[in-house]
Amino acid sequence: MNMPAPLAATRWQRNVARSFGRAAPRYLALSGAQQHMGEALWQHLPRSATSILDLGCGPGHWTTRLATHYRTSALGLDLAPGMLAEAQRRCAGRGHWLCADAARLPLADASHDLVFSNLALQWCPDLAQVFAELHRVLAPGATALINTLAPGTLAEVAEAWSRPQALLDFLSAEQVAASSHAAGFSVHIEQVAERFHYPDLAAVMASIKGVGAQQPPPAGQAPLTRSDLMRARQRYERLREPAGLPVTYQRLTLILQR
Repeated sequence: MNMPAPLAATRWQRNVARSFGRAAPRYLALSGAQQHMGEALWQHLPRSATSILDLGCGPGHWTTRLATHYRTSALGLDLAPGMLAEAQRRCAGRGHWLCADAARLPLADASHDLVFSNLALQWCPDLAQVFAELHRVLAPGATALINTLAPGTLAEVAEAWSRPQALLDFLSAEQVAASSHAAGFSVHIEQVAERFHYPDLAAVMASIKGVGAQQPPPAGQAPLTRSDLMRARQRYERLREPAGLPVTYQRLTLILQR
């Protein structure tokens, strides 16, 4: 992924945390695509687990499902305090919550036997370090189940806007697999195009912005005008399908064995 330089990583993470924190109250209502992709990840759950980490837990949806499924406690970890506040409000007594960076996990070595992470890793500036940390905190023989995103994600959005710089650049499946191998994992990876439809451009953008998934515009860039919006709407309308305006995510599912 084309991420900020090391000196800018802290600022990047603050911006990501702030963006997702603002989105927290309406995240579940607008995250239908994200929840659908998480269901695909759910199909790979191991038969048993006793110490579970939900990495990038957001408002706690998967954390509480995991705790219920395995009849044990689950730890939800997120970079955004606002997301964790929403998780505590919604899921009181059904999970434990920790605000931390995925690249610096404040967890003991070999302390977990399952990591579940649905669409969080694409926001991590140093993916190699995240995989190294996951390898450290997982017990031998443990599993990490991860959804992230590959190039081609939001291609229709990029085509519609004349300035798509606010969209992330994603690592390829080969790059992600190589990084996880380098950390010491055995890895199975699959890539699937997931397509969703929305009635109009406003709904498309709400589905992206409403879950915090946008970068701030580059410094000095003029704000979008009404004409920019009209042109984007016209371009997107040319892509319309019978079900509505399409939005494609290239889902990468990783099954990592420690």
